[in-house]
Amino acid sequence: MSVLLVFFVLLMAAGIGWSIGANDAANSLGPAVGSKVLNLRQAIILIVIFGFLGASLQGSYVTKTIGKGIVPISSLPKDMALYLALVAIFSACCWVVLATSWKIPISTSHSIVGAVAGAGLAIGAPVKWKVLLDIFLCWAFTPIGAAILGYIFYRVFKNIFYRIIPRRYLKISFAVLIILSGCYVAYSWGANDVANATGVIAGAGVLDARTSVIFGGLAIVLGIMTWGYKVIETIGYEITSLLPIMAFSAQLASAINVHIYTLFGIPVSTSHSIVGAIFGVGLVRGVRVVNMRVMREIIICWLATPFVTGLISFLLLKGIVIFK
Repeated sequence: MSVLLVFFVLLMAAGIGWSIGANDAANSLGPAVGSKVLNLRQAIILIVIFGFLGASLQGSYVTKTIGKGIVPISSLPKDMALYLALVAIFSACCWVVLATSWKIPISTSHSIVGAVAGAGLAIGAPVKWKVLLDIFLCWAFTPIGAAILGYIFYRVFKNIFYRIIPRRYLKISFAVLIILSGCYVAYSWGANDVANATGVIAGAGVLDARTSVIFGGLAIVLGIMTWGYKVIETIGYEITSLLPIMAFSAQLASAINVHIYTLFGIPVSTSHSIVGAIFGVGLVRGVRVVNMRVMREIIICWLATPFVTGLISFLLLKGIVIFK
């Protein structure tokens, strides 16, 4: 039974890795596409390269939090740990795929954290509420911090670059800066979000932390290459019209924001970060340039995410325990 469970856990981990790549690819170079610095194909290639680098080099920081910090999965009986991992990954994957089909950038971090907590409650496992509260607080500050950074960066860079860079070099200068900052976002995204696919399989002892990060990184790459374009269109075009300097400011703000949380091992949402940053730079030109209808839809899905995945996990694992 355990061998079959391990197979299904790995299958679902690959599935959520794929869904993460599909939904979150936009967080890296969506603004570059929206500002017409890169086309979709070029953006996806860069996201694949730098997202995988971030996952393989620094993905272990947040993997430990997802795998052990919310529910001590490794201390549970082996079969129960596998059931919990399977149910949590399945619940998160279903919600992320649904949101991606709607072209809405949601948080895969919120999805997996809510799912793990819900599954833990279903079997009476000790949920670490203090860690969960800390994560929730960071979730609240992620888009706010990114919006503030984006607003500040845009105001500062707008004044600096147009004064010090000759007009004939502006276009190429902005293009280089947007690409570099977008690659940084992709790296920080890979480092933070790979844990959403690998944390529970590492916690359940299916794979060691290093191998699980590589496994998750490859699954994410597949998601980027097959379905990543959907949410890129929302990030790049539908929140606000992005000038090149706005795209650079938003990407840099988002990357710094997420990278700081990653170094502390906190799973935060790159979706929240880039949307917050784009909202912040949009506000410099006035709230009228921000598509508030799209923002409302995104925020509603953000709020629903951990509760939906938590409820699905709770009901599924409760059913497994009853009928087992």
